Amino acid sequence: MTTAKTRIRIGSAPDSWGVWFPDDPRQVPWTRFLDEVAGAGYGWIELGPYGYLPTDPARLADETARRNLRVSAGTVFTGLHHGPAVWDTTWEHVADVAELTRATGAGHLVVIPAFWRDDKTGEVLESSTLTAAQWRDLAGQTERLAREVRERYGLRIVVHPHADTHIDSEENVARFLDATDPDLVNLCLDTGHYAYCGGDSVKLIETYGERIGYLHLKQVDPDVLAQVHAEELPFGPAVARGVMCEPPAGVPALEPVLAAAQALDVDLFAIVEQDMYPCDPDRPLPIATRTRAFLRSCGA
Repeated sequence: MTTAKTRIRIGSAPDSWGVWFPDDPRQVPWTRFLDEVAGAGYGWIELGPYGYLPTDPARLADETARRNLRVSAGTVFTGLHHGPAVWDTTWEHVADVAELTRATGAGHLVVIPAFWRDDKTGEVLESSTLTAAQWRDLAGQTERLAREVRERYGLRIVVHPHADTHIDSEENVARFLDATDPDLVNLCLDTGHYAYCGGDSVKLIETYGERIGYLHLKQVDPDVLAQVHAEELPFGPAVARGVMCEPPAGVPALEPVLAAAQALDVDLFAIVEQDMYPCDPDRPLPIATRTRAFLRSCGA
């Protein structure tokens, strides 16, 4: 008999190795990431930024299979609150990632909303608050994206609430969920980002359990977070300062989150993501290994 615990599948992602871009000299080579994520005890990975891992499906399949790794999801970046005007450029990006994601056998596409300020410079790109019309466009265009991705590629989208985007706080996440069709749109709940923005992950799971389609496991350092908010730091510099920390040193506590997720009694991926860009190339592996051991102690 399958238990709730066994229905949560633990993985990690290039993000936990300090990878934010397809190509950056400060990032570890993709071969090293694959070697180390497998060595740390993970069986599932995400694709990370499109172009970091091989985009040829046959080569990617060979490289992952010989390390006993499987892909859980791809990731896309969108600004759907801008309405139909951005659809064509959005779809061009989504289609490439969705094609590769489907080819790996994965079933999910993680959708990250656009930042309202530059994550490096802090330059304000647009208002941090959406108008009513923009909320309608965000909901409608996200449903359109979900429908197209499902019909063309057989994938389900999971929208990722994220710091410095318009889907961030408890209020805005609830507004987004209430405005979208649950048959089309679910969440990738990132426990670190949700805590960064003041939310309670356990409460969200208990309140909107049927909308939780995927998890990112992450913690924030509350002392650093207090500095970040006091100085109004953008997300990139906050990460460089160490706002995302190795569990179990931060918040939220992950064992209650996993217990709440297990109580849903559904198949869920729980992918470790510890933002560390940029970082020393020798830093990620020991952290990833310890994190995997910690999650096992939580029953995952």
